[in-house]
Amino acid sequence: MTTAEIEITALPGIADIAAEDWDAVACAEAAGGGRPADPFTTHRFLVALERSGSVGPGTGWQPHPLVAREGGRIIAAAPLYAKTHSQGEYIFDHNWAHAYERAGGRYYPKLQIAVPFTPATGRRFLTRPGEEATGRAALIRGAVEIAGRNALSSLHATFCTPDEAEAGARLGLLHRITQQFHWQNRGYASFADFLGDLSSRKRKAVRKERETAQAFGGTIRCLTGEQIEPRHWDAFWTFYQDTGSRKWGRPYLTRRAFTAFHETMRHDILLVLAERNGRPVAGALNFIGRDALFGRYWGCIEDHPCLHFELCYHQAIDWAIAQGLSRVEAGAQGEHKLARGYLPVPIHSLHWFADPGLGDAVSRYLDAERRATDEEIEVLTAYGPFRRGGSCE
Repeated sequence: MTTAEIEITALPGIADIAAEDWDAVACAEAAGGGRPADPFTTHRFLVALERSGSVGPGTGWQPHPLVAREGGRIIAAAPLYAKTHSQGEYIFDHNWAHAYERAGGRYYPKLQIAVPFTPATGRRFLTRPGEEATGRAALIRGAVEIAGRNALSSLHATFCTPDEAEAGARLGLLHRITQQFHWQNRGYASFADFLGDLSSRKRKAVRKERETAQAFGGTIRCLTGEQIEPRHWDAFWTFYQDTGSRKWGRPYLTRRAFTAFHETMRHDILLVLAERNGRPVAGALNFIGRDALFGRYWGCIEDHPCLHFELCYHQAIDWAIAQGLSRVEAGAQGEHKLARGYLPVPIHSLHWFADPGLGDAVSRYLDAERRATDEEIEVLTAYGPFRRGGSCE
């Protein structure tokens, strides 16, 4: 299809576009060999999901990456999926789906601009530098046209940036605001420096928690790049299966996905392992961005007090400080993160509905939800662990 002078194409998969063409819009900042700001929208991450069978036939995530070309040159792209359910998204629309279907509508399939199974904020409308306004508009109009032409109920873009959310709202999409907990680096030189910003009671609690965790009877190792070996993935797969089975019924990623990550992304990964008697007993998987550490998965085969908090939160902060990163995103939900220095931040998404009645109902819901979310963020921030007058006030 064409939007003005721009041609919009939905491809069968990320594998159908060359890595250099996709990454020219997904991570232009890494063109000189640097680290991408967002590892999850890189060609290597998305193609790993496809080739491992984590997305595609039978998963409810059918890839149709959207590409915008002007004069034959790619100016923008978006990771677009046809969805037959709402699993693995972390911006929940189950209630909208149930209400629409009770009223006689058909909510699925729908279109989703997202990184599967990844509740991390980043650009969803990937554009060449300087082409942001044109590229975003073309992708949004093209995706809406595809949804309408195929009689799909809706289009959603989740975990987009604030700028993208504002641009989408100006183009007629509904702007949703939810919240997550992120840790912000205020120029700390060490973990002890960070602890100095906490109230006395919270500081003592974190110290005690770390001491308890580190007394589990083994060692904790932070591995990245060539330090990560295939045997470490064997161990982590066992951890991941246990967590995935309990949380989602079945793990979202296949074992082949971790092999693909090892082959093409091990320098973008921080694997935190707890080892006892020579074998890993727990682990946390993080992905590394240019300025952020993204916590993704945790699991264990032995239960030890506070080890989850140590591997997922404290070790992540420690490593981020050492690397000079500005923040840690520790995944979806979890008010327990507040006591460990992770404060609530707004999360943005965009939504379009073919049925005007459904769109009006969701719009009213989002207005009320936004007010409640704003109030919750304000209350939780005030209730946070930082001392009065500290750098996080």
